Order: sequence, then structure tokens, then C-alpha cells
Amino acid sequence: MSQVFSVLVTFLPFIAIIFLANLAERDRLREGAGRSPMAFLAYLMLVLIYGFMALVGITLQGVGLMARNPGAQAPLLELYAQWGIQAEEMEGLLSSLPAVGMALWIPALVGLFLLLPGVRRGVARLLPLDPESPVHAVALAFTMLVVMNLAFTLGIGLDTLSRALAAEETGQEMIGVLWAQQATMAFWGLVGVGWPVRRSLGQALERLGVVPMTWRQLGLGAGLGLASVVGVAGLEAAASAVGLAPSPDVESLTEVLLGPLLTSIPGILTLGLSAALGEETVFRGALQPRFGLVFTSGLFALTHSNYGITLSTGLVFLVGMVFGWLRRRHNTSTAMVAHAVYNMTLGSVVYIYSLVQGG
Repeated sequence: MSQVFSVLVTFLPFIAIIFLANLAERDRLREGAGRSPMAFLAYLMLVLIYGFMALVGITLQGVGLMARNPGAQAPLLELYAQWGIQAEEMEGLLSSLPAVGMALWIPALVGLFLLLPGVRRGVARLLPLDPESPVHAVALAFTMLVVMNLAFTLGIGLDTLSRALAAEETGQEMIGVLWAQQATMAFWGLVGVGWPVRRSLGQALERLGVVPMTWRQLGLGAGLGLASVVGVAGLEAAASAVGLAPSPDVESLTEVLLGPLLTSIPGILTLGLSAALGEETVFRGALQPRFGLVFTSGLFALTHSNYGITLSTGLVFLVGMVFGWLRRRHNTSTAMVAHAVYNMTLGSVVYIYSLVQGG
């Protein structure tokens, strides 16, 4: 339960920011190009959050650099030894601090930079954004959260993370956490496109592309979900044939994060249905019309930080392009079906294989 509460608390400030930005957008559209105090509040909250992250990052980097001095490192090792932390683990943590610090302060400063009107106008030449829109400005700055999460994961190290997270949660706990995370993401997407400030629920769902499907669209989504599984398996086999084996660290961390979900039918259903709800609402529904197919697919791939920057990341990008094409050609609902079928098929293959091996 504490993990679920933590997820909700983490998302709350960013939901509040996009809500304020939508209030400002409503005022802008009603009153012309005048400045809205709601925009100031939204930007102020984002500046405070990113400023705090930047400060923490610079501090961590400084501590990490100082700790490289043996004279400064010895007292820290002695202190953590009293807490039961092994010297080898502590040395690894200290050595990763500079990279972890940079993973926080650099994206945070870039996120603040993206709020500048001149920068937004430059980006709007490349992406279908309205540089005067507070909602688009905030959404653009939010992209740095994806970069920050990935850089933070790489800074700590996939192997270190897999050891730290091992056996922390059971499958049942992970089901609750994943549903909380993805449902909150879907809510974030709804608020992001203007509900309940600028659009009714029906209008917001239509803007997101979450609309009723035809039977043809349902079949197309399911078929492309299955085809994507086959395509990814083929690309992975081809990569292995030329010596590009999957990273052991990626496999280890993925097993820690997803393994408990793949031991039961409810876990596999959660893996597919929750991701279809949350990730598709945000990426294909809310972001793709503003950021375009390729940029959104790139963000989607980088969100899967457990893959680091590997072949697996590229495969997620390609799968995201398939989902994005479905959104562009049909609607987000069809992309949701494809995503759910893709995830559940992969999960079912792993589940059946484990039963065969165990039997």
C-alpha cells in the first residue's frame, strides 16, 4: 500500500502543473494573448521542482568527486560499515555519484531552458507545437523527466539496480503498483488535454483518440500486436546470429522488474492491460499529436529505462512506431489493443515456457 501511495504522491505535482497550465490556456483562448497568473504558477512550480533536482544533482556530483579522495572516502566507508553496508557496495555507490548527479542536474536545466519563449519558438519549427501555449510549454519541459529517469538508471548501473531491487516486491504487490502507476498516467493524460477545464470528459477522450472501435480496427490492433511479437523475435534472432547477444544486465534487471508478474495469469493481464491504459493514453493519445510520430516513439522507447541504451531500446522504438501508426491511421483505442496483445503475448510465452521447464 505504501508503494501505491508513493506512486500517487510522485505524480501529483506534475498533474497539478498541467492542470494550472490548462487553466492558463483557457484564459489565453478567452482573453487573447494576455498573460495569465495560472501560467506563472505552473512555470513557478516546474522551476522549483527542476531547480531542486538540479541542486540535488550538483550536490551528489560534488560529493562523489570529493569521495574519490582516499582521505575523504575512508570516514564514509567506516560510517556505512556501522550500518551494515559492505565496503564493496559502498565504493560502487560512491563511484556512481558523479554520474547520478549529472543525470539529475543536466536534464533539469535543459527542462528549464525549454520553458523559454525563444526556445519554444525554435522547437515549434520542428514539431507541431504552439509556442504560445502554456500546455505545450509544460509538456515540452516534461520530456526531460524521461531523459532524467534514463540517465539516472544508467548512472547507477543496471546491475546495481537489479541487485538493489531484487526480492523487494511480490507479484501481488507489483500488480497493485503497476495499476496505480498506469491509471495515474491515464488520469495525467486526461488532465493534460484539458479535462475538466477546457474539455468535457467526452471531448477529452475524443482528443486522446480513445473512442469506440470498429470490429476491423479491433482485429487490426490484435493482429499487429501479434505481428510485432513475431517481428521482434525475428530481429532478436538475427541480432544473436551476428553476435549481438542481449545484455546480461538488461536481462537481469528486466527479470527483477517484470519476473514476478510473469508467474500468474493476473500478472500477465496486468502487464498488458495496464500498459495499454496508461502508456497509450499519454504517448499516443496526448503527446503524439503535439510531438509527432518519430519523436513520441523515441520518448516511449527511452521511458523503458530498464533496457538502458541497447538493441532492446531500438526494438521498443520500432514497436512504438507501429502503435503510433495505428494512432495516426485509426485511433488510440486500436493502439491500446495492439499494445495489450503484444505485452500479454510476450508474457504468455514466458509463462508457458516456465511451466514446460518446470514440468
